[in-house]
Amino acid sequence: MSTISLRLPNYLHDSLRELAQEEEVSINQLIVLAIAEKVSALAAEDYLAKRAARADRAKFEAAMAKVPKVEPEGYDRL
Repeated sequence: MSTISLRLPNYLHDSLRELAQEEEVSINQLIVLAIAEKVSALAAEDYLAKRAARADRAKFEAAMAKVPKVEPEGYDRL
């Protein structure tokens, strides 16, 4: 486990303290969860961009051509 020193504006520290109390967690835990969430979102964005770069329109059209052209069941309609 690593330790970092972090400088926060007072207003942000106050907000963190209040949120941590509401969530009944430590400020440290709240910050760790927020960082983990952000890292996960950025990793997902990167993964999806790489996946999209491999896309092949012809293969997509071929797969879609196999889908039956039928109306959805009543329970499956919007």
